[in-house]
Formats: sequence, structure tokens, C-alpha cells
Amino acid sequence: MSLLLSTTVIADTLTESVKQQLPELMTVYRDLHQTPELSSVEVKTAKKLAKQARELGFTVTENFGGTGVVAVLKNGAGPTVMIRADMDGLPVVEQTGLAFASKQIAMTEEGTETGVMHACAHDTHMTAWLGTAKELVARKSNWSGTLVMILQPAEERGRGARDMLKEGLYEKFPKPDYALAFHNSADLPAGVIGYTDGFTLANVDSVNITVHGVGGHGAYPHATKDPIVLGSRIVGALQTLVSRELDPQEPAVVTVGSFQSGSKHNIISDKATLLLTVRSYSDETRQKLLDGIARIAKGEAITAGLSDELMPEVEIQDEYTPATFNTAEITQQMVGLFEQRFGQERVRAIKPSMAGEDFGRYYRADKSIQSLIFWVGGVPEKQWQQAKESGAKLPSLHSPFWAPEADKVIATATEALTAASLKLLAK
Repeated sequence: MSLLLSTTVIADTLTESVKQQLPELMTVYRDLHQTPELSSVEVKTAKKLAKQARELGFTVTENFGGTGVVAVLKNGAGPTVMIRADMDGLPVVEQTGLAFASKQIAMTEEGTETGVMHACAHDTHMTAWLGTAKELVARKSNWSGTLVMILQPAEERGRGARDMLKEGLYEKFPKPDYALAFHNSADLPAGVIGYTDGFTLANVDSVNITVHGVGGHGAYPHATKDPIVLGSRIVGALQTLVSRELDPQEPAVVTVGSFQSGSKHNIISDKATLLLTVRSYSDETRQKLLDGIARIAKGEAITAGLSDELMPEVEIQDEYTPATFNTAEITQQMVGLFEQRFGQERVRAIKPSMAGEDFGRYYRADKSIQSLIFWVGGVPEKQWQQAKESGAKLPSLHSPFWAPEADKVIATATEALTAASLKLLAK
């Protein structure tokens, strides 16, 4: 599909201004791309951008909720708009072949040395955040209200938004009436905006199941309680949670991503460990899945004849990411604005994703807030078109090969976030 526009597109001073500042923004982007930092240690990243926000006239607080940054600009009476970007990179060895590819090495929290890459392109998020700040400062005479721009740590660990809210984001700074963010997309052509009304990203839970047994010699299985057999039964039974216990129209995922047990051919282990990812949208479905996992693990253990002291242990990890919900009023308002500005061919309704994004916590902390996160495509149009015609798979987010067409992502997102803020803060 061509991106030729079927509607009149606004070409104004904002479009031209973003175009003019793009070379400078791309310099910022390449620097951020080359120097990614893992979750909760985004120290240098935060400092670079905090300095620029301060120079623009924002009142800046650093090291908030960890390495987070809160930049506030008060410009008269009016509503408060919060714009959020996430900062953390991933423990991925970059394989994009870019001239400015990351060569960073770091130690994970688990103690593993790894390459670090902005494989989720948070570098585009931060760059557009800065571009938007510059555009809104330049247009202070056109809006009235308060701008709160936050740089959030540890999105990839599902705790950054939680930690900023826990430290008092809404109590120590102006509470937003509107919350805005964007995420680059590996499923849309570069510069195309995608949106979902309602649930747009999922609840994400990580669950560990420790299966106990009675170990022994592989030649004498009757003298053991084999945790591998029991774990396998649990894996199979877990699949019925979605297929047989939920309404077929209620989206959910239960995936066993790791099954670890044993050390030798002829030894029956006394323990197996299952690592699960659990995805849902509603809180009710989430709870039903988590309760079902615990019930199935215990039930299969009882069936296998295990004693009470050998019942499986089910641990729900602390890094829970709640579902992200786009509120109807602001979503429809911004869709109309984006269609008018960019043309209908560059604004598309898309399906909700089972990926996680902790931006949803800002709305859940106070549901009087209107909230929207939208997507900006990063796949070069020719590459996207070829893949569509051939059925070839494109690099996904978190892939070591993911290299968005960054200039189009940054320009589109900067213009969209600025236009949205000007609309919400209009005098």
C-alpha cells in the first residue's frame, strides 16, 4: 500500500520546525544508541537528558524513583499534560551492522556479562521526548497550563513506573490530567501511527513453579517420585486454562518458557523448575489464570501421590506489568487530530498486543486521568512492502537486528506529541 495521502495534510510551522531540528535530534539519537544502559542503571542517559531539559527552562528533579527524571514547566493556568519516555536498554548483543551500533558491555542483575542494545528502540522515545520539549518551549505563547515530562527507568523490568509513583510522582509534582507516550513499532511502516481504543497492551506476570519429587536411580523409577513426569503433566494441564476455562473471546496466554531438571542420564532428580509468562487484559482474567496455575500444580502433585510437604511451590514474581488502557475520549480526540495532520493513510487502528508496557500504571494510579499510548512505525516502507508480499519475517522488537528508520520515527513522534500537547493545552 502506498502512503500517498487521500486527505488534506496540515503542513505548518510545526512540521517545518521538526524538520529543521531533525539533524540535531539524530545526533542525540546516535549518541543514545551507542551508549545504552540496562534497567535501573540509566545514570549517564538520565544525566544527559536532564541537562538539556534544564537548559530549556524546565525545573528538573533527578534520581526520582531510581534514575528517573521529572521535568516541569509551568506556563500559566490550565490543565497538566504528562509526557513519558522510557530509558533502559536490553541485555542483547547488537547485530544491526549500523555504523553507530552499540558495543557496550555490562553485568546484569543476575550476574551475567552481556552486550547492551536499545533493541526496543527506547532511544527513539527519548529523542522524540527531547524534540517535543524543544517544540513546546518554542511555542509557549500558544498554550497555557503545566507540562510534566518524565524519563522513566526500568520499563523492561516492569518496575520503573511503579517506583516513580511509589516515591510520590503525583504528590510531589503536578498530577496530570492527561498522560501521553508513544512506542516505536516493528509491525508498521516508518512514520505510520497506530492506535488501539481500550486495552492496548497486556498484564504480564512471571511465575516460577518449583516441582518437588523423590530422586533416585533411573533404573528403579518405582522407588522415586519423578518431578520431570509431574512437571510434564503440569505443563500439559496448564494449556487447558486458556482453552477450556476462559471464554474463547477473552485473550490470554500461558507459556512455559523454561523447564529445568536433572543432571545425568540415569539419575531421577528430586526437583524441576518451570518458568512461565502469563498474559491477560482484565484483572479478573489475570486472577483466574494465577489461581488456576496454583490449583493445577497442587492437583497434579496430589494425583502423583506426593505428600503435603512435597507440594509444588508457586511464586509470582514481583515484576508484574499491568495492562495498558487507552481511554476513549483522548484516543478519539487524538485520532482525529493525527488524521487531520498526517492524513488517514498514516493513522491506523491496530489490534491490541500481548506485549507488556508499564505506562499503564500511570492511569491505573488515578483513573480520572485520560491516557494514551500510540505506536509509530519504524519499518522502512520498501522493506515492509516486500515482507508483506513475500511473507518474510521482519526483525521484531527485542531482536538484535531491530533497526528502525529512526529519523521517521523521531520526526513523526515529535510532531504528534507536540500537536497533541498543544491541542490539550490550547488557550
